[in-house]
Amino acid sequence: MIRKQFITALPAAVLLVAPAIALSQGPQKQTLIINGQTTQVPVIQLNGHPYVGLEGLADAVHGSLSYAGNMIALSVSVGSANPPSSATTSMGPTPASSSVASPNPGFSREFLNAGIEQMSTLREWHTALATAIQNGIPLSAGLLAPYRAQATTNLRLALVAATTPSDRSAYQLLSNEFEDMAKLSDKYLKLRANMSYIAPDALENDALNQRIIACGHSLGSMAASGQFFDDGSCN
Repeated sequence: MIRKQFITALPAAVLLVAPAIALSQGPQKQTLIINGQTTQVPVIQLNGHPYVGLEGLADAVHGSLSYAGNMIALSVSVGSANPPSSATTSMGPTPASSSVASPNPGFSREFLNAGIEQMSTLREWHTALATAIQNGIPLSAGLLAPYRAQATTNLRLALVAATTPSDRSAYQLLSNEFEDMAKLSDKYLKLRANMSYIAPDALENDALNQRIIACGHSLGSMAASGQFFDDGSCN
């Protein structure tokens, strides 16, 4: 199964994040400063390049990491890009930061994990349908059934995981995307059953297919930001 990784951009900070790799030089510890604030995030200098760990970075900017398969989502709220100084880190947020905190709690970690998993399954379902159409592979319910079944299960798990207002709002959009994908599959399965000709580029001019793609991009952006927003793509 193909997975994609979502990582949100941090404003006013130029960072290089990389997985663990085999190294030829010993690490040199440095201090990471974000927006003028010193952090406790360990930085190592390897082969002339600085590297930081995702977990330490998430803690420094009051973000969160979510995992689903081989995908990682780093979510940072708009007001979290400026981390507190080391003197206030152990004491929690200052009164000023608390007073301007967003009332929107964003996505819960459980829902974000479930949502990313559902988006991946819907993407694979769409890819299977598109590949069959583009290459003239005979479509059948059996070919797409595993994707539909897994997407149905994932959608139920997302519903159970939805606890915040953002979760519940995003769930509705995930549900819309699922319904549209089911309609798209049924449409071309019916054409195949009626022995109708299906052009290899049929999806390129299909309005429903374009809506599914646009909605997928919108959901991906939400997963990366950790915040709900509705641009109308999934409605």
